[in-house]
Amino acid sequence: MNDTKKDLIYLLACAANSLPADAAKVSAMDTDSLYALAKSQSLRAAVYFPLEQAGAADERFVQAYNKSVRKIIILDSERKAISAELEARGIWHMPLKGAILKELYPSMGMREMADNDIIYDPTRQDEVREIMLSRGYKAQSVGESHQDVYLKPPVLNFEMHTSLFEYGPEQKLYTYYEDVRRLMKPDEDSSFGFHLSDEDFYVYMTAHEYKHYNEGGTGIRSLLDCYIFMKEKEHSLDLGYVSDQLEQLGIADFEQARLRLAKKLFSSQETADMTDTEAEMLEVYLDNGTYGTAQKAAENKMKKYLESSETGSKSGFLLKRLFPDTDFMKHHYPILQKHIILLPAVHVWRWIRGVKKNRKKLGAEVKALKEHDNKKL
Repeated sequence: MNDTKKDLIYLLACAANSLPADAAKVSAMDTDSLYALAKSQSLRAAVYFPLEQAGAADERFVQAYNKSVRKIIILDSERKAISAELEARGIWHMPLKGAILKELYPSMGMREMADNDIIYDPTRQDEVREIMLSRGYKAQSVGESHQDVYLKPPVLNFEMHTSLFEYGPEQKLYTYYEDVRRLMKPDEDSSFGFHLSDEDFYVYMTAHEYKHYNEGGTGIRSLLDCYIFMKEKEHSLDLGYVSDQLEQLGIADFEQARLRLAKKLFSSQETADMTDTEAEMLEVYLDNGTYGTAQKAAENKMKKYLESSETGSKSGFLLKRLFPDTDFMKHHYPILQKHIILLPAVHVWRWIRGVKKNRKKLGAEVKALKEHDNKKL
């Protein structure tokens, strides 16, 4: 691990625990490299706090922090307005992930926000689209996955979820959360607003992180989220219940490894003494940016295929990607549930749409296939 990565972790430990950074140590840091790494991890605002206290927050970090505060204010205001419209129409809804986690951080603006996520009644998708369009949003995608994406420049981005996980690779996660209503608790001041218990929120944030970690990767902010949440909530959680749910999902080992690593990194300003396995895990978090990369996702798809396939052939992987099983196709293209005869046409439409919308993803998969071939030589 290079010095810039060590510096980032040190400053995050200071920020997470509201501790001052050592001015001499900060003055020796390469702030250009630090800024670039913090930007790739959506952590410039978090790093700003200890840098500012040490008198070393240059204009780039100041601007990042101010932008974070402004965006949070705007997103919070807009989320409340959208929730009010959902409430007026009797559409159940619940905010997710960062909108909740940011409130646990020591200072406002410390956790940067790219968007807001809300899950809502999927039977009311047309009405939600109407609400968002009436508020000036552009529907970037609706009905194409488990989340509808709405944008309103310059800063508003809402992901409106019809489910928490998509049908597909992580089937246990999809099945567990398919009936999310069984986990939802009613808000005190709302008839149609809901929230998760602290226990279920932690299980969900872990499941969501696990999905990203095993697909395109996820950034070290996920580890910081884990530390911040458990620092605030661990003493009051029903850990027996949490453990049981994690076992059901098959992610108990991941959760324990991730939690141990988060505590080692951020509970002290001293450099963590990590095992080789923990150091390797940390590099995954540090090397793939906040939301992972298309290349990492392609590599992981190839790896999973090789582990599950008897032949591990390139042609087998291509066939699986071009022709997913019928259950997958029926789930993602409901017209096939009544008209299976249309399957060949839907396959062709899926390929055309993929080429138009997912060029980066397709390019990454081609690269992963070439690397697979090179390893076999």
